[in-house]
Amino acid sequence: MNRSDIKAGLRVFIVMKQDQRTGNLTEGVVKDILTKSSSHPHGIKVRLENGSVGRVKKIAG
Repeated sequence: MNRSDIKAGLRVFIVMKQDQRTGNLTEGVVKDILTKSSSHPHGIKVRLENGSVGRVKKIAG
């Protein structure tokens, strides 16, 4: 998944830092893209509208 695939307002599933061991996904809407590079091996880091920060694992819907 590339940074160009992710836009503000997109509904995604992220894994937050504290959930990395369990792989527990959090669903939300992208507010900000925090990763500067075009891709990242663990996923693009984003901030959701609810304030959660994590790496995108999949795009919803």
